[in-house]
Amino acid sequence: MQLRKPGMIFLASLLTVVLSSGLTLAQDGPKQDIKAAGTNTKNAAKDTGHAVSTGTTKAYDKTTTGTKTAYNKTANGTKAATDKTVNGTKTVGKDVGHGTKVVAQDTANGTKKVGDKIAGKPTPQ
Repeated sequence: MQLRKPGMIFLASLLTVVLSSGLTLAQDGPKQDIKAAGTNTKNAAKDTGHAVSTGTTKAYDKTTTGTKTAYNKTANGTKAATDKTVNGTKTVGKDVGHGTKVVAQDTANGTKKVGDKIAGKPTPQ
């Protein structure tokens, strides 16, 4: 089979050159895509690292503040409980002392009455 027109030969040659150069250019695309994907992954890892660092710092700060607050409240509660215990102990001490004095007086009076009965003295009215 013979090609009759020289334009057909030119067109076939041109088509062959364009397609082969297009394949050559297209081969550079996947390399660039892989490089871009690697860069994007690296940037995402950096962003994630910064976000974790910021979150960790905030959590640390909140924990520190909460711990200080809890410490102060515990210290205040302990002081209040100590004060109440001291006051309660003083009150109980006073009450025990008073009760002991009353019991001692009652015992002395009872002993005196028994002594008077033994001695034969009349009971005062």
